[in-house]
Amino acid sequence: MTTENKPAPMFTELEKKIIALLQTDIPVVKQPFLEMAEKIGITEDEFLRMLKDLNDRGMIRRFGATIKHQKSGFKANAMVAWKVDEDRVEQTGTIMASFQEITHCYRRNPAPGWKYNLYTMVHAGSEEAVHALVKKISKTVEEDEYEILFSKKELKKTSMNYFED
Repeated sequence: MTTENKPAPMFTELEKKIIALLQTDIPVVKQPFLEMAEKIGITEDEFLRMLKDLNDRGMIRRFGATIKHQKSGFKANAMVAWKVDEDRVEQTGTIMASFQEITHCYRRNPAPGWKYNLYTMVHAGSEEAVHALVKKISKTVEEDEYEILFSKKELKKTSMNYFED
């Protein structure tokens, strides 16, 4: 699908305020959406209705937490690049994503000279634990062509900002 001839989405000023708020940290309180709604002068019900509408229109697809893995006790983080037959990618990815140690699972087109098409982010307490988990995943999905790429240093971890607060 191309984006040519496709009009850019139009947002109301209130929708822009809601999206700007969602780009910040969600408060860790009993009613976070109430607190967010009050910041922009609307009710919690209106805030939630607008969130649902933005989601229904495909403007917001999901919410996700950004966790600083090292501070959470995960000392070993690795991207695992897998070579999976295209007719098995969906099923294999679903199984891989079910492991609690996996936070991301993506299918990508292989690059020239690089045969891998499925990627998982694995988090564990040690590199040995990552290796053991990857072997378990490999056995579970019956895929044995992979590369483990350990994170050495986190250079950036921020979310995209579409509208300023």
